[in-house]
Amino acid sequence: MIRFAWPILLMPLLAQESAILPQRPAFNGADIIFSYAGDLWRVGKTGGAAVRLTTGQGVETYPVFSPDGKTVAFSGEYDGNFDVYTVPVTGGVPKRITFHPGVDEPTTWTNDGQHIVFRSGRGANSARYKQLYRIPANGGADEPLPFDMAVAGSYSADATRIAFMPIGFFRPPHSYDAWKQYRGGRTTKIWIGQLSDSAITEIPRMNSNDVDPLWIGNEVYFLSDREGPVSLFAYDIAGKKVRRVLENTTLD
Repeated sequence: MIRFAWPILLMPLLAQESAILPQRPAFNGADIIFSYAGDLWRVGKTGGAAVRLTTGQGVETYPVFSPDGKTVAFSGEYDGNFDVYTVPVTGGVPKRITFHPGVDEPTTWTNDGQHIVFRSGRGANSARYKQLYRIPANGGADEPLPFDMAVAGSYSADATRIAFMPIGFFRPPHSYDAWKQYRGGRTTKIWIGQLSDSAITEIPRMNSNDVDPLWIGNEVYFLSDREGPVSLFAYDIAGKKVRRVLENTTLD
């Protein structure tokens, strides 16, 4: 159970628990960072009082922990534009990492924690597509990953491959909004990309929506609606087979 450390004048709103909708959680093993009401909040994994991590005038969202769990990268809407920022998990003044008039949203970090990977449409030839870029964690020059279309990704342990989504859901500009059981031409898929030569292997599917890849060991975990409600699945890299990790017969 999450309790919010609100000012006393807002305490009556706590009775409306059904209206509290935290989104986009990130986890470092001890703390959960999530987006709520345009700010980032931190709460321990066992629950308790949630502490506001950011207090900017704009929206802060898409938190992503660094590999050591000490820093959070996020997309902040400061000065009228979304750029990538970082902030210590204990709080502090956000540090701006990207400087571009387009929308930049972090998706992961490199395994060594030296770079932040973010998605952006700055180099795409259509508003429907985005690419993944990496930039030093302390700021500097960014560089695109060697794939023309990509919106989310996760590195293999040896950092030679990345599991990524080539396209987001079909309703731009919000790349993660979709109709339930959508089966149109923009169903989402997950590709395994070789960073050395851009060779691609697609995780097997039958026009399902596969999203949010996370590479752990020799498997890529992801969410999919391939068997009805969205549930958790895993793809065995060596065996080239998909298995269902969690049974789900109710809501996504």
